[in-house]
Amino acid sequence: MPRDLSQTATEPAATTARRRIVFRKRRLRVGDVNVVDRSMLRRAIGGTIVGNTMEWFDVGVFGYLITTMGPVFLPEADSSVQTLFLLGTFAATFVARPAGGVVFGWLGDKIGRQRVLAATLIMMAASTFALGLLPGYAQLGLGAAVLLVAVKLVQGFSTGGEYAGATTFVSEYAADRRRGFLASFLDMGSYLGFALGAALVSGLQLALGSHAMGEFGWRIPFLVAGPLGATAIYFRLRIEESPAFKAALDAQEHSLHDLAEKDEAAAKGPLGIVRAYWREIVVSMVLVAAANTVGYALTSYMPTYLTESKGYDELNGTLLTIPVLVVMSLCIPLTGRLSDRIGRRPVLWIGAVSTIVLAVPAFALIGVGSVPATLAGLALIAFPVTFYVANLASALPAQFPTASRYGGMGIAYNFAVAIFGGTTPFIVDALIHSTGNDMMPAYYLMGTSAVGAVAVFFLHESAGRPLPGSMPSVETPAEAHAVVARQDHDPLLDLTHMPLAEVPLAVADDGAVVQLPLDHPAAADAAEREGVDLQATALEAQASGEEPVASGPVSASIPVI
Repeated sequence: MPRDLSQTATEPAATTARRRIVFRKRRLRVGDVNVVDRSMLRRAIGGTIVGNTMEWFDVGVFGYLITTMGPVFLPEADSSVQTLFLLGTFAATFVARPAGGVVFGWLGDKIGRQRVLAATLIMMAASTFALGLLPGYAQLGLGAAVLLVAVKLVQGFSTGGEYAGATTFVSEYAADRRRGFLASFLDMGSYLGFALGAALVSGLQLALGSHAMGEFGWRIPFLVAGPLGATAIYFRLRIEESPAFKAALDAQEHSLHDLAEKDEAAAKGPLGIVRAYWREIVVSMVLVAAANTVGYALTSYMPTYLTESKGYDELNGTLLTIPVLVVMSLCIPLTGRLSDRIGRRPVLWIGAVSTIVLAVPAFALIGVGSVPATLAGLALIAFPVTFYVANLASALPAQFPTASRYGGMGIAYNFAVAIFGGTTPFIVDALIHSTGNDMMPAYYLMGTSAVGAVAVFFLHESAGRPLPGSMPSVETPAEAHAVVARQDHDPLLDLTHMPLAEVPLAVADDGAVVQLPLDHPAAADAAEREGVDLQATALEAQASGEEPVASGPVSASIPVI
């Protein structure tokens, strides 16, 4: 029978302070802190960037070939119908993304980020290459258009797991204080990939001319995806699993900590993740919608807008956006670094507010019709994109714990992109045709960013903090010692969200606390009552060779029987 801690052996019951047993996370040790392996970090960033570059290379190529591919697949239709069909096909890609995000996100949390990311890249490269082999209307009639949609759906399914997995992977590899900077390289690669696709299309248009582009030239950029994809797959297969995921798996295997109620619900699958983290998912979706509405307006729709609404030919409509995209891409790491200094939320607010302020002037400048004015207008649209996308890659994964991070990101990001991002070109083009007002894109961007600005209020600030469900991550052993030394008073450290075992404490009415031995009868009784696995804590202590100490100050003034 466990002895009653409400009395000591030497004091009468009437004069002894009552004590209760509580459990608190053990203290953080130096060995708990992840010290980043710089060579593996470089390999992880490189292996994920190539996949994102590959994805956006295809987005750029397809967006810039819309007016060229229309006659290939629907030669008998009106040019406006051809454009709407290709824009609709582009949007259909995003219809399949949520399914891919759900499936690959769930798999990524179960079997690992690295293996799933390798699979998504293989599917993505293969489907892009297949686009270059498709027959046209002349060979297969309307069946060619059906095949085009089918291949784009496969492509969308695979890309559904790409960005969510890449941001999760890099965020888990990066040191806490540099996560914004390092994760921003993913989007830098994305927009450089888009610019690369646009530059290739422009070069082919110059070299081949419009007739040859319609005959066979449009296939070349997609076929180039074959060797590019093989190179990207090689780099991705060389990276190792993220340390945060390996630590989470190790903790689960040895039962070093009990699952929180939310984690238990999320472990049941995608629906469990939605029920457990619906607030985080809603906030993330709104921010993704706001950012991608502006991003896809600049990248995928702008060539069509310049060609159809502003009188530029196809070549100039493509060329004008390339320098803006390149400069914007190079600036993205700067805003990522800024978010590490002042926080994710302030930088995201800059993105939202600047969209609202600059959208109308941007489209007014584009409407002037001169090349300098158009470039200035495109730059005004690119400015908020730089602040938006550089921070989503680090802010959104930090809203979810390690055990559900890939799945939560896969759901939030892909549903938002499917509803708002990929459909942006189709929606704004339809708005212009239905109203006759060329300023409708500006109003649409302003509306989505106004809602996005509100969502930033509900975003958990994550700059400089460990990811929830993960141990702190630093760059040097000296930093690891410093983190442990300041754990009691560092506002950026919250041990309650770390996978640390709980230890028993006896708390008196006067607030004095003493830690109980793990084999103390009262501790065992309380652990059974509260569902705490003390045996796992004991195994952890045995493995580390030291007794686990509770976090926070502990008094030794209470005698424990």
